[in-house]
Amino acid sequence: MSRTTPVSMDTPQVRSLLENNPRTRLIDVRTPGEFAATHIPGSYNVPLDLLREHRTELTADHEDPIVLVCASGVRADQARSVLESAGLDQLSVLSGGITGWQQHDAPVNRGSGTWGMERQVRLAAGLLVLTGVLASTAYEPLKWLAGFVGGGLTVAAITNTCAMSRVLGLLPHNRTPNFDGASMIQALTSGQAPAGSPSR
Repeated sequence: MSRTTPVSMDTPQVRSLLENNPRTRLIDVRTPGEFAATHIPGSYNVPLDLLREHRTELTADHEDPIVLVCASGVRADQARSVLESAGLDQLSVLSGGITGWQQHDAPVNRGSGTWGMERQVRLAAGLLVLTGVLASTAYEPLKWLAGFVGGGLTVAAITNTCAMSRVLGLLPHNRTPNFDGASMIQALTSGQAPAGSPSR
């Protein structure tokens, strides 16, 4: 099937697509902890690593439009590349991510969860730089910790990836004890509503 949806869609476009085509699926590729904190009603939580793992299942006999969601659009665009390379072409990325969605006062489900990944990365990077600078007063070679973090952030910007977010995504606070990735994949591929999520 050829592409009929744009690669990037803003919030009003996505809302219009959802109204006009109820078979449209929203896939949120953030961590379960981020998803638990805030997500679009009716969206499926398929973290980026899980999506990579199950890309062939997600592309089998699937012609409905899919909109990929993350915090700002970066991880969603990575997910788009993964699914397109597996043969899926009815993909769009929500430009601005969940942040942009909320700025348009679009509906969200809120729960208790963790900070967004970008905020966690900024905190971790800031703490590492601060620790390196302060600790270097006692042990001078620790000044290189700040340089290492700066280099990592530069590489992350150039490659549009973030190794620190992958590491932080593995921490327990970014996972929820009741998240069942296999059930989420099953619901998504069979067209069922996500467990515990009211319809849009």
